[in-house]
Amino acid sequence: MIELGVNVDHVATVRQARRTYEPDPVWAAIEAHLGGADGITVHLREDRRHIQDEDVRRLRELTHIKLNLEMAATPEMVGIARSIKPEMAMLVPEGRHEITTEGGLDIVGQEAKLKDAVARIAEAGIMVSVFIDPDPRQIEAAHRVGARVCEVHTGPYAHAFHMLGRDAEGPAVVAELAKLAMAGKTIRDLGMRFNAGHALNYFNVEPVARLLGVRELHIGHAIVSRAIFVGMREAVREMKRLMTESRFVQQAPR
Repeated sequence: MIELGVNVDHVATVRQARRTYEPDPVWAAIEAHLGGADGITVHLREDRRHIQDEDVRRLRELTHIKLNLEMAATPEMVGIARSIKPEMAMLVPEGRHEITTEGGLDIVGQEAKLKDAVARIAEAGIMVSVFIDPDPRQIEAAHRVGARVCEVHTGPYAHAFHMLGRDAEGPAVVAELAKLAMAGKTIRDLGMRFNAGHALNYFNVEPVARLLGVRELHIGHAIVSRAIFVGMREAVREMKRLMTESRFVQQAPR
């Protein structure tokens, strides 16, 4: 069964716009759980632009589904992860001037550093994930540094889908899906877990949810956006239904 991890970062974005106490991302996480989420994701960024340290602590204490902490591979964040002990810590690239994560982590270019970070996090009993592009070199490097999960960056697929009129059979979209499928096979062949995420929404999620062996999808902005109009529980319920039902849809013969 495919699982849904809901990212509640942008609930905190709204709160931080006024530097106040609401809306509360912990409350959002509980509502997401009640809507059918299997996990909660937050990105504790170096600049603390949305999620704050106290949010992570309260999420750890007050939610009853798994917590995935997105983080840069810095000594500060490794220390926080070891202290908080989320079920999963996902290493991501991070830049102060980016609006959101713009690409996968370059593991090949910093293997020694990342191997040490992965070892220190895993030593605390935390499953380590890495956010990477669907590149065989990065997948193999992820295996070498000891990651147990690879979350494949779906942004290029989502961009192609949007730019080509939401046509899942468009050549560029099919090509991006093929990259994701091949990445998933490589990940699973190396004994790691295949997750996916970034820029997935209610229109483009189904082809990704149908990929062979994909275990979890992590989705945030689209769900928080929908929640403004229908509430968090219903927004999560709708996404989970799309993901689950898509697994039973057979591709029509060409």
